[in-house]
Amino acid sequence: MKKQKCNCLNIVWCVLNLDKADYLLWSRKYDKAYGFLAQRERELGARFRKNKVMTKSDLVGVVEWLFRGESDKKTRAIALVSRNSDELVERVSSQVFNLPEGNDLYRMNCLATLEGVNPVIASVVLMFFDPKNYGFFDVRVWKPFLGNAPSNLLTAMNYQTLLLSLRKAANKHNLDVRIIDKAIYKRSIDDS
Repeated sequence: MKKQKCNCLNIVWCVLNLDKADYLLWSRKYDKAYGFLAQRERELGARFRKNKVMTKSDLVGVVEWLFRGESDKKTRAIALVSRNSDELVERVSSQVFNLPEGNDLYRMNCLATLEGVNPVIASVVLMFFDPKNYGFFDVRVWKPFLGNAPSNLLTAMNYQTLLLSLRKAANKHNLDVRIIDKAIYKRSIDDS
């Protein structure tokens, strides 16, 4: 049976019908298309997992990764996160990275105590730190799993809702959440 090309009318159907090989294929396509970003993600993630802490410089790296093509947003976000002291970023991130699994909302709220850190930036920090359990908070990932986004999409509670869907798909196929997330993101970009 020939697979249908996804579009905005049937993208939910496409997500429900992807198998493990499809997720792996689209995740590899993401890595190929965004090679430098994928490499930077691996570097920062490895540092977070090894040191169990994020420096202010690392946080700036997260912002640079997130706003790679949007120089005005990047400049504003870097100015905001740079207002945090090195000690505060390290203390908060150490607390977040050393929590046991199952504390998603608390982790998000702790990261949000840092100036300039919103749920999207917090999702990137968590995704870098633990790609097995976290993905990127983006409407291109939300829509295929959960349909039209609410007007107030970018909240910690909505991120938890998205995580439930991502984790369900990841568990079904025995994959990391980040693999599912990258595959859906890349497929959404290609189909738009």
